[in-house]
Amino acid sequence: QVQLVESGGGLVQAGGSLRLSCAASGRSFSSYAMGWFRQAPGKGRDIVAVINWSDDDTDYADSVKGRFTISRDNAKNTVYLQMNSLKPEDTAVYYCAASLSPATKRGMRNVYWGQGTQVTVSS
Repeated sequence: QVQLVESGGGLVQAGGSLRLSCAASGRSFSSYAMGWFRQAPGKGRDIVAVINWSDDDTDYADSVKGRFTISRDNAKNTVYLQMNSLKPEDTAVYYCAASLSPATKRGMRNVYWGQGTQVTVSS
């Protein structure tokens, strides 16, 4: 099993940027597809972005495409989510996820979850 720890959340104004990080334990990080999900109050947990085993193999929810970028650094066992042009609608708890199965913007299977980090975008 892999342990995931997110960081980088906070309070920003609309139009601002944040970079979330997810640090993974273990020696098999490169074997995992990774993703970011978010959950707003009273809402379900929705996929934001996924990355498989290459930085070229990524997918995004339509609501964030062009604004968010997911990347991974296998040497550091870390996945990132660069969030630009933030909107109040982006306010949510953001969760890191890992799976040994391929990921698409439709979702992920057999997921290990991080604890979440709060992102709040004010208007």
